[in-house]
Amino acid sequence: MLPSRRSASAGDPARELLVGGQVQGVGFRPFVFRLAHSLGLAGWVRNEVGRVRIRLQGPAAALDDFEIRVVHDAPVIARPRLLASRATPADALEDFRIEPSAAGPDADIHVPPDYFTCPDCLREMNDPADRRYRYPFINCTQCGPRYTLIRALPYDRPNTTMAGFELCPDCGREYRDPLDRRFHAQPVACPSCGPNLTFLRPGSEAIDDTWEALDACVDALRSGAVVAVKGIGGYHLMCDGTDEAAVARLRRLKPRPHKPLAVMVPARGADGLAAVRELAAADPAAERLLASPMRPIVLMPLRPHAPLAPSIAPGLSEVGLMLPYSPLHHLLLDGFDGPVVATSGNVAGEPVLTEAEAAEQRLSRVADAFLHHNRPIQRPADDAVFRPIAGRPRPLRLGRGTAPLELDLPFELDRPLLAVGGQMKATVTLAWKGRAVVSPHIGDLGTPRSLAVFEQVIADLQALYGVRAAWIACDAHPGYQSSRWAARQSLPVIHVLHHHAHAGALYAEHALEGDLLAFTWDGTGYGEDGTLWGGEALLGRPGRWRRVASLRPFRLPGGEKAGREPWRSAAALCWEAGAEWIRSVDTELAREAWKRGLNAPVSSAAGRVFDAAAALTGLVDVASFEGQGPMWLEASCAGESQPVTLPLAPDDNGLYRTDWAPLLPMLQDSNRSVADRASCLHTSLAHALLAQARQARADTGVTQVGLTGGVFQNRRLTEEALALLQADGFGVWLAELIPANDGGISFGQAIEAGVTAQHHTI
Repeated sequence: MLPSRRSASAGDPARELLVGGQVQGVGFRPFVFRLAHSLGLAGWVRNEVGRVRIRLQGPAAALDDFEIRVVHDAPVIARPRLLASRATPADALEDFRIEPSAAGPDADIHVPPDYFTCPDCLREMNDPADRRYRYPFINCTQCGPRYTLIRALPYDRPNTTMAGFELCPDCGREYRDPLDRRFHAQPVACPSCGPNLTFLRPGSEAIDDTWEALDACVDALRSGAVVAVKGIGGYHLMCDGTDEAAVARLRRLKPRPHKPLAVMVPARGADGLAAVRELAAADPAAERLLASPMRPIVLMPLRPHAPLAPSIAPGLSEVGLMLPYSPLHHLLLDGFDGPVVATSGNVAGEPVLTEAEAAEQRLSRVADAFLHHNRPIQRPADDAVFRPIAGRPRPLRLGRGTAPLELDLPFELDRPLLAVGGQMKATVTLAWKGRAVVSPHIGDLGTPRSLAVFEQVIADLQALYGVRAAWIACDAHPGYQSSRWAARQSLPVIHVLHHHAHAGALYAEHALEGDLLAFTWDGTGYGEDGTLWGGEALLGRPGRWRRVASLRPFRLPGGEKAGREPWRSAAALCWEAGAEWIRSVDTELAREAWKRGLNAPVSSAAGRVFDAAAALTGLVDVASFEGQGPMWLEASCAGESQPVTLPLAPDDNGLYRTDWAPLLPMLQDSNRSVADRASCLHTSLAHALLAQARQARADTGVTQVGLTGGVFQNRRLTEEALALLQADGFGVWLAELIPANDGGISFGQAIEAGVTAQHHTI
């Protein structure tokens, strides 16, 4: 490798550093080279399978300066950790070199996620004099795809989906020059040697020229067409975000009648957020996240009269916005000069599509045209989603830019573990030694393609990190596809209760100590008594959870159908409480089955109480997507409301139960506005949660409370409960890295299994 032109005196001290963390595929060695060069240090740097070893010699003050700056001044997408620093004997070193990679004694691999387009590449892409002007695949060591194009490690070009693109002389010179910012940027390319675009409209001749294809795509969007656009981790379905006819047509054909659609907006203004502020009002933390290298979708309050199609987020007061994150997206949004819908190019609930043939086959009934490119996508990665709650953005979905998510375990595993998550919002977690890696969002495991991607992600994580699982953790529900998959493997399996996994994930994420009172509220989950839990208060810590409070149980007519048919939950509460409920839905057959206990499992789920409230207030009888009723109910809230007092008393087994029955007359009181009733419900449940926490504190002295499970994606409920708990002297913990919904279940399973099966303590 090219050496620096600096030398050290034989009398200068020498030092050896070992740096770990995310230092692969992020331009870390060139950064080290330039830093050493600037400080007049001699020595070398080399990769050692996931770690970087640095040998330095020079003035002591320069060595100290280097040791600080190698961490604090590292590239923005790097996450280095100084693992060791020791003095070594001085040598007659004459320069600083980047040495060939070497196998270390212990692999410590960190797979980088996919990155946004850095400012330097954007400047080049917009410079007519630059050879990469308007090139949709421009990148450098600080930006571009990683996770979705790596086929194997080490992270070298032959091990990526760029292997088939031979570097031209100009790109080759950049790739081999340690002082160039494209030194060993594995996806490096230009119009002469890299991928290209193709625009295809059925019935017309394909356009293979990249610039013409871009222009044709922009023209199609302007004309009201829906275009399937291949990005970094898969296809988006795009259309004009201000054209109600185009948006309504996309919804009708997908079909996706009500579920909110994400919107991508052009990067405008000094900070790139001018167009965002025209559409939504966001706090500074949300804006920083939106513009961060992760470039996620962030849910933001929609401005009144924002120039967006009304059907983008029907029934809601928020919109999911994201900035362009790939060069292609920047070019499209700059050319279109307005917001576009950018929803996942998939069949409902499945992972995003990644291949042209499959996209054309499966999206042809929705898309009028396709913008393909010929850089293969090794594995899908959907966009990450965050929602600001209690002053901080909370993850709702891990994805491109945020995953693989690497976390520390609070213990050391003696054998690698694979945790396979639940049925909905599936992720998987690979855990070994003191590390855990959570996959991007996979989807709902109800289709053959979802299961195929689920299996691919499991295989890929083990291959990329060089770790082979020796046992499996899965959900205790025997009907989940992930649990069935685990049972078919020739490995030992440990079953983890759904809500224990929720609680364990939150406890481990924050490295808590002592007992936690974890409120695990969601729509469903297999309980240890065989009923469907979902309104639980669990006391303890991983491996030692004890159920101390819950909601009054009720039988759900139709079982799992209730998740998409809120009228069933409404009927269940009314029938259980002996109250009447007259709606247009025919309930006679369901009531007969309910009376006989046929397909009417017992539930204590808070999520089903919210579903019931959505139906009882007349908002949603039948939902077109999971969570529609509770989301519309939350969006209906306005102003403050006095709570309905919900009785709390022990049942025959000593378990404290909150009775929801006093809510029913309020929810059906047509003399009160829907907004008032919705607000009252949220406030009443927040106070009921406080009452349970007070009872647990009186009984046990616990002062730490956790709020987790899908229900706590509800900002109104979460912020009300948080304020009440904190005012009463409780310390309260919410998820910040791991989704509170079922996307965090796999990490929680790894925690619970590690504690239980290997007798660890936390």
